[in-house]
Amino acid sequence: MPKLLQVHFDYPGPFGDDMSAQLQALAASINQEPGFIWKIWTENPRRQEAGGVYLFADEESAQAYLRMHSARLKALGVSEVSGRIFDVNPALSQINHADFVCGPVQG
Repeated sequence: MPKLLQVHFDYPGPFGDDMSAQLQALAASINQEPGFIWKIWTENPRRQEAGGVYLFADEESAQAYLRMHSARLKALGVSEVSGRIFDVNPALSQINHADFVCGPVQG
């Protein structure tokens, strides 16, 4: 069953286009992580926060990525990383256009 991973941390920037330009290699490397399906990058410059919402194929992959990514962020000076893993409810998610998670709605 797919697992949703939500990661959040304080981040001084860069944001927007500057963030995109500086983190291209990191973004590409995430595609190679075991069990990885997709990521939505999140940022809030006003609050100096960033993170992401990820979909992994299973709990083990999500847990492994969270451990690795938390260690990487801490090595870069991020003092606290919040990470939570959730089950996906396919029936309700499909109603709200989550075909990319659950497949197309039948009927």
